[in-house]
Amino acid sequence: MKKMIYLDNAATTKTAPEVVEAMIPYFTENYGNPSSIYEIAGRSKAAVTKARESIARVLGAKTEEIYFTAGGSEADNWALKAAFDAYSSKGKHIITTKIEHHAILHTCEYLESKGAEITYLDVDENGVVKLDELEKAIRPDTILISVMFANNEIGTIQPIKEIGLIAREHDILFHTDAVQAFGQVPINVDEYHIDMLSSSAHKINGPKGIGFLYIRKGVKIRSFVHGGGQERKRRAGTENVPGIVGYGVAAEMAAATMEERTKKECELRDYLIGRILNEIPYCRLNGDPVKRLPNNVNISFQFIEGESLLIMLDMEGIAASSGSACTSGSLDPSHVLLAIGLPHEIAHGSLRMTLSAETTKEDIDFTVETIKKIVGRLRSMSPLYEDFMKKQEK
Repeated sequence: MKKMIYLDNAATTKTAPEVVEAMIPYFTENYGNPSSIYEIAGRSKAAVTKARESIARVLGAKTEEIYFTAGGSEADNWALKAAFDAYSSKGKHIITTKIEHHAILHTCEYLESKGAEITYLDVDENGVVKLDELEKAIRPDTILISVMFANNEIGTIQPIKEIGLIAREHDILFHTDAVQAFGQVPINVDEYHIDMLSSSAHKINGPKGIGFLYIRKGVKIRSFVHGGGQERKRRAGTENVPGIVGYGVAAEMAAATMEERTKKECELRDYLIGRILNEIPYCRLNGDPVKRLPNNVNISFQFIEGESLLIMLDMEGIAASSGSACTSGSLDPSHVLLAIGLPHEIAHGSLRMTLSAETTKEDIDFTVETIKKIVGRLRSMSPLYEDFMKKQEK
């Protein structure tokens, strides 16, 4: 069996062995329900508290401001729907961007059906929100600004501190979807003026099916899941103790290794970008060249279909993506790439590669050589490329 080179860590990451090891006892020995009062339940409750403390430390948050969810999508839904419900007497206007994850965009569509008015901000050619346009979009009835910390497709990191300050100055709630950023870049909720933040464990070598929503103390949003009194009566349902334990360990590991790990990822990322742009003609980097996630590379290749490139890479043992894993079955081009101004035919030829601590320079070199061969082969079968080259020769 050939070695797999996994370059789709924005979709999900491998659960770290240390995380799995920490979780196992809470499936087998310490399986008590944290809401019960006997000793075995107390062990589960203590483990949940410890994980909550670990995550809060990474964010510079208070322990009681961390609420566990089933993942990032639930956290996004909770933040927007509950904020609209709680603050709609003040106003019904929400500001977001055109490049958000669909967990935000589809929730906004739902809220529009309930009477919300949504402003979808444009971004520049690198995918960055324009702060002056954000300021102009604010109205007396604006109750929430939701801007993702870093984009899951093109890796662009937003000016979150400045956005948070604008929201604070106008007394507007600020939520950020930090699913791709938490554990990859330093985040301090007080420094960045963040009122709510969404995250998901499986993006940082934790288990799937567990996330959290940070809710700043004093933010008056209600329960999203109704039932029992778990999560301080804000999120009903028996706690996913093994998942929570795993997330706590994954968060601790991500914080402890962040500086060294991201330095290595940045070096490999830039090496990968440089080789592709220098050695393959008619391609472009998508996203901000500097203000981007350490592990994200998104390239559009002209005259090819991204789906064909992905299939042929997979045949060579390389796992990558054409964009968000949540929309990989869609035939439509990425809404993110269209929002930064790419025409449909170029957006269709995009490739996203996201690295991990395990990615090596040898992996990168093999990947580049393989992409060169595949792109050359696909272009040799493209009438559009043939016509383009004929025009170039004239």
